[in-house]
Amino acid sequence: MVAFNKFFTSVFLAIVYASSSRAAPSLIDSKHTTHRTREIAGGVTLETFHPVSNYETFGEGVDHPLRKRAGVSFKESSVAFLQSKLGLKAENVAFHSGYAGDVVTHAYLKQTHGNIVFANAVANVAINKDDKVVALGHSFVTPSSIAPSTASVSFEDAVSTAEDALDGTYNGHPADIKYFVKEDNSAVLVHAFQVQNEATGTWYLAYVDAHANKLVSVTDFVAKASYRVLPITKELLTQGFETVVDPADLEASPKGWHWTGTKDSTTTTGNNVITYKGSQTTGVTTESGSDLVFNFVQDATKAPTTAVNLNAARVNNFYLLNSLHDIAYRYGFTEAAFNFQKDNFGNGGEEGDRVTASIQDSAGTNNADFSTPPDGQSGHMRMYLFTSTSPQRDGTLENDIPSHEYTHGISNRLTGGGTGECLQSTEAGGMGEGWSDAFAEWTEQTSATIKDYVMGQYVTNDSAGIRTHPYSTSKTTNPLTYASAGTLNEVHNIGEVWANMLHNVYAALVGVHGFSTTAHTDPTGTEGNVVFLHLFIDSLAIQPCTPTFLTARDAWIQADATRYDGANKCTLWKAFASRGLGVNAKNHKDDATVPSGC
Repeated sequence: MVAFNKFFTSVFLAIVYASSSRAAPSLIDSKHTTHRTREIAGGVTLETFHPVSNYETFGEGVDHPLRKRAGVSFKESSVAFLQSKLGLKAENVAFHSGYAGDVVTHAYLKQTHGNIVFANAVANVAINKDDKVVALGHSFVTPSSIAPSTASVSFEDAVSTAEDALDGTYNGHPADIKYFVKEDNSAVLVHAFQVQNEATGTWYLAYVDAHANKLVSVTDFVAKASYRVLPITKELLTQGFETVVDPADLEASPKGWHWTGTKDSTTTTGNNVITYKGSQTTGVTTESGSDLVFNFVQDATKAPTTAVNLNAARVNNFYLLNSLHDIAYRYGFTEAAFNFQKDNFGNGGEEGDRVTASIQDSAGTNNADFSTPPDGQSGHMRMYLFTSTSPQRDGTLENDIPSHEYTHGISNRLTGGGTGECLQSTEAGGMGEGWSDAFAEWTEQTSATIKDYVMGQYVTNDSAGIRTHPYSTSKTTNPLTYASAGTLNEVHNIGEVWANMLHNVYAALVGVHGFSTTAHTDPTGTEGNVVFLHLFIDSLAIQPCTPTFLTARDAWIQADATRYDGANKCTLWKAFASRGLGVNAKNHKDDATVPSGC
């Protein structure tokens, strides 16, 4: 979700109090990394719990127990390593998902008891090309008690309880029986199933106690040819529309952008995204000429709902989301890595989950959001109109906003192995907002010149944008540091801290390695913007479920060690330390220390 801190608070925002579980808690950050309070329906709030996430990185790698055996799969290797490292029995670990990237193989695992998985006790293991483990994250627990494994509450009764509490309806997606670890360290048996309300835009994975028939917790999936478009490198309409010809990257979209699984469409419908208003069947934009020519001239003097402006918005969104798909694909967000495609062309992962993008959605105003369910279910974007100007303005036509929203899909899918469940705590949710701003900024860079970056200028008609500060290397312009996150209780404000850190990381890498003008389609370069996006994507896949500033930083350092043999170690440490995230940073207290030798 974008959220506009300067002039309103979105109804989707959760108000939370958070902190490191090991900290001497402050009034604001006492549950920063393990809890989140959500308003679910009718003003009712629900505090959700996530066990402490542990994370270790191993530089060049360490052996796993099966390394010297021939014919061992990475599934077996990851399970064996986790069992050895944590002293677990075979029956307490189950492989969930995984894939082989170009430099790292990723395995995502679940804790089990009696063949029933724990919903919120998970692990991830990263193995390099030398078959050595380079990273381990886990939130495995030793429960004080475990509920009986046979439900005494029927699924139908559990559904009724969740539907009443969440003001939604069970959507028919397959349900599960799982264990769920509560804050008191007891493990309750739960019915786990999805509840949606399309009219209000809510989409939850509900966990209902299968013995007490009470809602225990939720996963919130909502983070709250020829085309005339605003090119992806431009943020604002005032920078000018252009006609781009055949922009599809056939390495990432081998049958182009209009392939529907059986044939090519002549509308804003394709394998990676369908963009529409109201109805996916009739609400799409059809080509304005032959041979996939989409040429609609936006008229800024007229309401965004006029036909030509609506068509221009749908076309721009279709172009932008396909471009983002192709860029992210080049850097590792592929079918096997849980991306969004209707047809996966036999390349792994679950298919049938292209992004559905609702333009000028009637459910709200002055915002945007993206829902990220598990791999195999479509990500859903909703773009709204903004009402502070006359005529109103369409958020679809400010590229940084849909780019921000799409990145929620990337960060939620890559973290935790395609479940969409791992950025649910206050700090992790805040970092999700930060990743989204940072990727939007990356797409709009055109040279090695590092400028301050402002989000949301067009929709608000305000050059200061929608964040509290521009993203900047200047501490005068943007004073936010790691310690700032411990004083904040709202995810977008926390996200600004992380996004500004990544702005400083980007500036440092480009300062050392320069800038590639072909980075959108060529990930093989050594320039700083190429290095940045590789580490951005790589670190998401190897960080633990429910990451923190500290573990996400460590994931960046490890990603560099794995992909670039640590060539950027000191550059990264200095950038993070410049904003308080140095070697000795903890409990939201700043530290500027860098490793010896840096």
